[in-house]
Amino acid sequence: GNIFTQQPSYFGDLDETLPTVLQVFNNILHKCGLQCEGASAEPQKLEEKVNVTAGNMPLQELKDIVLYLCDTCTTLWAFLDVFPLACQTFQKHEFCYRLASFYELAIPELESAIRKRHYEDNSVFADLWRRISHSRKKMIEAFHILINQVCLQPILE
Repeated sequence: GNIFTQQPSYFGDLDETLPTVLQVFNNILHKCGLQCEGASAEPQKLEEKVNVTAGNMPLQELKDIVLYLCDTCTTLWAFLDVFPLACQTFQKHEFCYRLASFYELAIPELESAIRKRHYEDNSVFADLWRRISHSRKKMIEAFHILINQVCLQPILE
């Protein structure tokens, strides 16, 4: 068995960790000058209205965000892939909704920023594009695992 079956209290730990995972998505949206929807939206201070977007931020910052997103999505997918029972805990935090809203807001914005930018070196573009595509793919795969476990499995059982 895996560590969660040996140690059921880890479900509680996972439950406490999920807001941090969701905060990663909020941080990325915030860095791109995008507002998150629904429950996750935090009031913005007026002087915080800095018009940084994915399109006008420094290249290094865009690279960092894309890398961060890629690592997060890959880890998220890998975790759900090896441990689908965690899906119930994820869903308690409206994870499907939050992931879908994040995807809808961030992915088109980041893809557009990557496409429109001028690069000294085309390999930088190729790398960013590969990573954002990989992130998108892993988000969709994680979403499929969640939907399968939370919605479809219970119907089939």
